[in-house]
Amino acid sequence: MKKFVCTDMNRFNRLMLQTDSVYHEAALKLGLTDSAMMILYAVLDGGGSCPISDICAFGINKQTVNSALRKLEAEDTVFLEAAGGRRKNVRLTEKGMELAEKTVLKIINIENEIFASWTKNERETYIELTKRYIDQLSEKISKI
Repeated sequence: MKKFVCTDMNRFNRLMLQTDSVYHEAALKLGLTDSAMMILYAVLDGGGSCPISDICAFGINKQTVNSALRKLEAEDTVFLEAAGGRRKNVRLTEKGMELAEKTVLKIINIENEIFASWTKNERETYIELTKRYIDQLSEKISKI
């Protein structure tokens, strides 16, 4: 039987899926949904507030973000504030900041520790190649 995916692409795809799986496992261990974890991550990374568009830039679709935001609002974890025009920012409440620090800050610290153990060149190479792959993939898929 003919194989359609080259060995290196197969390895790369498996690594990407394993990465997603590790973050999913982290969310479960922290008692969060995947989307709630990414929202708290983005807002904490933004210093406690960030535009909804920044959250969507993490690769979560708008509908999922909006559903997760409604749930987090109902739990008094975040609130939305006007940011000019139709744009809105997501801001952590005091309760939300405590939750983010007890959960996603652990993930951020682990990520920072791993990246700090790599050389500057290794970090730059990894980021550049990953970005180039995603940009090229996105461009080619847009032409399908």
